[in-house]
Amino acid sequence: MKKNYFIYPLLFLLLVFFGCSKKNAKGISVTSSEDSLSTYLSLANDFSLAKEKRLLFTQKAFNIIVNQDNDSLKRVNMFKVANRYYNINNWKQFNKTVHLALNISEKVNDTLNIIKAYTYLGDYYESQSILDSSFQFYYKAEKMYEKQGDNLKLSKTLINKATLQLKAGDLLGSEKSVFRVLRLIKGGKQINNILYDAYNLLGIIYSELGEYENAMSYHNKALLISDDEIIPKVFQSRATSYNNIGFLYLDSHKYLLAKNYFKKGLEQNNLIIQKPSLYAMLLDNLAYSKFKLKETEGLPDLFFQSLKVGDSLDLTSGMFINKIHLSEYFTSKNNSFKSLQYSKEALQLARNSNNSRNVMVALKRLALLEPQKSAAYTKEYIRINEELQKSERKMGDKFSRIEYETDEIKGENTNLETKNRNLLFGFSIITMLGLFLYIIKAQKTKNRELLFKQEQQKVNEEIYNLMISQQNTIETNRVVEKKRVAQELHDGVLGRMFGVRMNLDGLNKFNDEMAVNQRNSYLAELKNIEQDIREISHDLNREKSELINNFVAIVNNLFEDQKKTFKPKLVTIIDPAIKWELLSNAIKINLYRIIQESLQNINKYANANTIKVELKKNGDDLFLSINDDGVGFNVNKAKRGIGIQNIQSRTNECNGTVDIKSNKGEGTTITITVPIEQKLILT
Repeated sequence: MKKNYFIYPLLFLLLVFFGCSKKNAKGISVTSSEDSLSTYLSLANDFSLAKEKRLLFTQKAFNIIVNQDNDSLKRVNMFKVANRYYNINNWKQFNKTVHLALNISEKVNDTLNIIKAYTYLGDYYESQSILDSSFQFYYKAEKMYEKQGDNLKLSKTLINKATLQLKAGDLLGSEKSVFRVLRLIKGGKQINNILYDAYNLLGIIYSELGEYENAMSYHNKALLISDDEIIPKVFQSRATSYNNIGFLYLDSHKYLLAKNYFKKGLEQNNLIIQKPSLYAMLLDNLAYSKFKLKETEGLPDLFFQSLKVGDSLDLTSGMFINKIHLSEYFTSKNNSFKSLQYSKEALQLARNSNNSRNVMVALKRLALLEPQKSAAYTKEYIRINEELQKSERKMGDKFSRIEYETDEIKGENTNLETKNRNLLFGFSIITMLGLFLYIIKAQKTKNRELLFKQEQQKVNEEIYNLMISQQNTIETNRVVEKKRVAQELHDGVLGRMFGVRMNLDGLNKFNDEMAVNQRNSYLAELKNIEQDIREISHDLNREKSELINNFVAIVNNLFEDQKKTFKPKLVTIIDPAIKWELLSNAIKINLYRIIQESLQNINKYANANTIKVELKKNGDDLFLSINDDGVGFNVNKAKRGIGIQNIQSRTNECNGTVDIKSNKGEGTTITITVPIEQKLILT
């Protein structure tokens, strides 16, 4: 038959183990005077220091943080301070700090830290045995993690909830919570720390239910992963598993196996520093297993050593079972006085801590030691047992009611949120509809303006084409006329002059000096006339090439109008190597309009002092460069208007590229490049 009082150290160990999951690794001392907060937090977490000094450093850190602005760093540090109070079992300051952290988190709607505060408050009320309040906060955290879809943190919260249910005697509820955790983390990464807690819980649950094979199976699973790197060494997971397995063997009366596991637990490095509560428990369990094996070596010193450590840590549950063991030990030594003394001290501890189960264990023990009072002890035992059973049933019902009421409040809040959301949604639709109609109207207006400008542009092009055609007609007529004159000079005048020269050659028959001189004089004169006429003819033909260049003339007219009408100084350069007669009329129109559009933009917006326009042939490309020293604009942020769009469009029609460079206060440069592949220019 299992001895019930073994159950409670197991449960106490479980609570200590899970509670310690908040503990950080041993702090590293910081000596820099520039970061006093970091120094205080590190020293407060240095477990090699005395408890009083760690409390002092924690309080100093709290005094610094509480006066800081409410930012994310303050909230993080506030929880660090709460952890430090937790690690030294200062529950009053822990509760105060967590409530303050919750308050500042709610002010800025910091969801993650609100959930964290709920979890910490669940831990606090559990430590004070106010189980319904603890369950309520754990359940709030659980629902918020569900909403966020954070399965990892949800699993940790469910572990806390399952531990609480186990403590309240709701074994099936606790088992259900643990298996939900296992489903949530299935296939996940970095989850061995949660698995370890889950396996330990299941081991204790099945031990309580008397299913020792299942209990041993889960404790062994926990032992297999106890050395995983993700589980901090400070938690002493292996020592915890050895203690749990030892308990199972102790319950099964396999005392030798139990002793060996307790010894293994005590052999773990830094156990007394990192987890003194577990160290005290292992000492007591080892002593009890030796006592059951009738081994006297080290007894009763091991019991007293464990009691001393437990007393220094104020471990009520650990000290209770330790005194029960001492009572059994002294009974075996026929020392009824000390046996009765330790049983009564155990009873007083149980009553002071309001632990009904422990009270029942102590009463059962005293009934054996004081037969004359056995009836009174038994009567009280029965009364407490009945009250405990009712209390456990009520607590299970209360847990269910808390879940229902919390969900009901959440449902009401959800309905309210839904109504508000629907109102917001309806208002948003109306606003978007109005905005949409406005955009459509504005776009139609813009499209009308664009169509008007496009029509205007088309008319301008037609006018320009007429200008070009008229200029071409004039120049063509001039060329034809000049060609006719040249032909007349060449074929008519020169022909006649040639005849005169031939007639004069006849004077050569006369050899007198006078005839010879006259003939030579006429011949020389005729040659001069002939040369003059040839030069006139050649000049007329050469002028044709120059006058046919109508584009340059039109552009120059544009430049002259610019100079006469507007203030900025205009500098123009046109490369004479460009043979404009080989350019298509469409390309000329586009180049002319680009220059015209650019000058208009500069006159309207640039406030420039100097404008430079350059047309040149560079290698295989034709370049048009328009530069001003005006106010400039941000090319990346500026909204591109119709003018810039037209420049881009006309450049694309030439299969060219456009580059616009401008900065505020640094002027603007527009460079148009037309590739040679179009065969626009030939040299």
